[in-house]
Amino acid sequence: MSGKPRLTYLNGRGRMESIRWLLAAAGVEFEEVYLETKEQYDKLIKDGFLLFQQVPLVEIDGMKMVQTRAIMSYIAGKYNLYGKDLKERALIDMYVEGISDLMQMILVFPFSPPDAKEKNLESIKERATNRYFPVFEKVLKQHGQDFLVGNKFSWADVQLIEAILAVEEKVPDVLSGFPQLQVFKTKMSNMPTIKKFLQPGSPRKPPPDAHYVETVLKIFKI
Repeated sequence: MSGKPRLTYLNGRGRMESIRWLLAAAGVEFEEVYLETKEQYDKLIKDGFLLFQQVPLVEIDGMKMVQTRAIMSYIAGKYNLYGKDLKERALIDMYVEGISDLMQMILVFPFSPPDAKEKNLESIKERATNRYFPVFEKVLKQHGQDFLVGNKFSWADVQLIEAILAVEEKVPDVLSGFPQLQVFKTKMSNMPTIKKFLQPGSPRKPPPDAHYVETVLKIFKI
């Protein structure tokens, strides 16, 4: 065992991508195991690796962790990305939950029926520009600091830059009315650990394609 966290998921974004982002932002190298067949998935369940019969699975510090939120809370706490006190942690949790709602829409988008894709894309754009991004634009403007909480880099910042880039892939001009978020995006993208993660050849996964969708449907029998 190398001592590096070991991530088990499909070779694609899905629910593991935010975990990859957080580890990478913390400067932590990790190993990955990719599920390609339903048999591999069923074996994990049979061997007792998946507490609730779900992936992502992250093996870290002798634990076999499932449930995305629990995994990310642990990583954020371990690598000092979770605020200095309960109030800051509450703010981080609040922002992360909001961003997660937006990311859920992006997560399920590739599985939209062809006749619903345009409508669902409009929903993502509408929610991003009217509900979620205005919140973070206001937060950054009001306290005039580089980061969302306590003027210190946190899990919330990682989630937000991931969400911004994911929405921009579908709506390139989505930040046109958000000058604070444009500055935030530039600063975050140039942080050394994040800049490295954004380079070709990093563990960051590309947008889901037809093969990824087909593999998800095959393994999980959706």
